[in-house]
Amino acid sequence: MGKNILIKIEYDGTNFSGWQKQSNARTVQGEIEHVLKYIAGEEINIHGTSRTDAGVHALGQCASFEWNSKMPFEKLPEVMNRRFGVAGTGRSGAPGDIRIISVEEKPEDFHARYSCTGKTYRYVIDKTGDIFIRNKVLQYPGADRLDIISMRKAAEEITGTHDFKCFETSGGTPRETTIRTIYNLTVESDDNNIVIEVTGDGFLYNMVRIIVGTLIEVGEGKKSSSDVKAIIESRDRGNAGFTAPPQGLYLKKIFFGEENFCV
Repeated sequence: MGKNILIKIEYDGTNFSGWQKQSNARTVQGEIEHVLKYIAGEEINIHGTSRTDAGVHALGQCASFEWNSKMPFEKLPEVMNRRFGVAGTGRSGAPGDIRIISVEEKPEDFHARYSCTGKTYRYVIDKTGDIFIRNKVLQYPGADRLDIISMRKAAEEITGTHDFKCFETSGGTPRETTIRTIYNLTVESDDNNIVIEVTGDGFLYNMVRIIVGTLIEVGEGKKSSSDVKAIIESRDRGNAGFTAPPQGLYLKKIFFGEENFCV
């Protein structure tokens, strides 16, 4: 039995067709497994905590796998990052858009997906219109005129334990329940960006992006912050806001065990 290893990963999702391995597309899981096979000389299957969609980025994605190689696992970030080409281009001239942040050994029963107890996502809305960052943010017309106070009031209505069926897009993996707990939902604004961060014990398919779309519509005055409670209680996707596009979304942090969610 090899060592059970956990890696923390950041990536620019622009040129990936999401996290999950596909036979005919470039994915984050596929790239990582390819590099691990190159290093270890054998197939290695990794288990990611979150299956991010195409175009979504990560600041703290996690994945676990069994490591049987003689090479000390502590060297993996250095060796893998060199192979990914984080300072330029990686294998086959692919862009250096994955970085291994850290590595650690975990108990045998640890699993990056099933041991997860919560996640934090960040969504960035740009006010500047800078064309060079358009794949890393949502450039939304009128972002500088959104009513931040009303958006914060709406966020308060979303925080807590609710049935969030209204914030779920069809097409995802069927869930036993659509009840989730949102611990924190903040809306911060400066001259350049609006940053929305949400921490919860789990999220439905496209839930964060629909929450963002709903908050934007509140900020525009298309919906009132006082409408949000009824929207949630309706359990009707049609009553919530639009699904914000993927490029502004970042998987920021994964929680395991009894970690503090108040971040």
